[in-house]
Amino acid sequence: MRLGGVGLATAVLIASTFLSVGAKEADPVLTRILADDPIYQPQRLILTDIPSPVGPPVNLLNGRDLSDWDIWLGYPDPSVTYVNRTAQPIGARPNGDPMFTLVTLDGEPTLRVDGTTWGSIVHRGHFGDYHLRLEFRWSGKRHAPRLDLPENNGLLYHSFGQPGSVYGTWMPSVEFEIMRGSTGMVVPVGTMVKPMTNVGRDRTLIDPQRRFMVGGRAVTVEAPAWNVEAASDAERPVGEWNILDLYVLGNRSIHVVNGVPVMELRNLSVQQPDGSLQPLTHGRIQFQSEGAETFFRRIILTPINRLPRVRVQ
Repeated sequence: MRLGGVGLATAVLIASTFLSVGAKEADPVLTRILADDPIYQPQRLILTDIPSPVGPPVNLLNGRDLSDWDIWLGYPDPSVTYVNRTAQPIGARPNGDPMFTLVTLDGEPTLRVDGTTWGSIVHRGHFGDYHLRLEFRWSGKRHAPRLDLPENNGLLYHSFGQPGSVYGTWMPSVEFEIMRGSTGMVVPVGTMVKPMTNVGRDRTLIDPQRRFMVGGRAVTVEAPAWNVEAASDAERPVGEWNILDLYVLGNRSIHVVNGVPVMELRNLSVQQPDGSLQPLTHGRIQFQSEGAETFFRRIILTPINRLPRVRVQ
């Protein structure tokens, strides 16, 4: 998924409407928020001090079926996802729904995400303090309303609450964006989700023009500055397998794309009705269906008791 909140949704709409690079801010509130961001300086980031597992690995694909997962589909017409609050989502679906299927690809069990109808497949486990490694690739097939937009999906972690509670389609969560050109971006899925990171202002981006930068300004990722772009584009060409690594410990996380760290987060939290923040330290794992056929394999989770370090080389 691309976007969150008037985070998740607003972002998708902005991205679709202002896909031209460097679109000007129209929102005076956003202009004020970005005023103190330092200018983004490119950095070569490396991952060091990688933790060893402290327990046996768990393969989230059992190789036989998707009985360990729950499927939820949004609206029959995905173009209404962010604009029609009265539409009814399709809702829970049985295993075997064509939007999410287990196939054999290159001789291995692989999760195929169709992308035509938007929705999510959610593992039934609740996980915290882990290293999740997986491989994904695009087929090149895209579907309306994103036919002319980059391939899009997402790894949503620390998911909680009810299926479909965010725009009738997803569970509240933190998103490790999987999108051509932006894989590793962070997006809070749901307005109550509040991650923190460090940013620089990159005027080559669409609004909110924020990119992860070690030593940059410390910010909470929330509307109207609804996402933070990955530090770099480390993705391989369409049709090739990519390796994603997600490290989470308590309410901190690191996103890694093909061995390159591109995002570091801290203070993952959920805003309560009284305004207080509750640490978000564990939850379920979702994969999206959002307009592009996507394949996932080798989805392996191992427990850890510390995080690696992200360094500027």
